Order: sequence, then structure tokens, then C-alpha cells
Amino acid sequence: MRPKPRGEDQLLPFETIEAATRGDITAINSVLAHFEGYIAKLATRTLYDEHGCPCQYLDPELKRRLETKLIVRVLNFKIA
Repeated sequence: MRPKPRGEDQLLPFETIEAATRGDITAINSVLAHFEGYIAKLATRTLYDEHGCPCQYLDPELKRRLETKLIVRVLNFKIA
């Protein structure tokens, strides 16, 4: 299944990005919400039970680390 291409209606508004770079908590939460699915996908691990059957597992520690890295990058982002 191919992912749908992102249209302009699915992009974060510039004002939200600008506010997030200034440290606005609401804007940062909007950025985190926007990337929530992508972060969950990156933090999903495959574990195997005692019978060798695979199970998907969302690693909460990895998810928090990715969210923290995103927040740091947003706060350090310079808008020209």
C-alpha cells in the first residue's frame, strides 16, 4: 500500500512552526502531534515470543527519545 502524497492542507502552518521555534508550548505540542504517527512508526519494534511468532511493540523509551530530539531540533531551528 502506497502512502498518500502530502498536500499543502497536511503541512504545519508557518505560524505554528515560528511559534514552536520561540518555545510556545502549544505550538510544540502541535508539532509533536503532527509527527506522532511517524515517531510511532520509528519506535515500533518487532519482538518474538517463545514460539518464534513476531509481535509489534511500541518502545516507549525510544518514542520519548525521538520526541525529545524533535523538540530540541525545533527549538534550535533558525528561521531566516
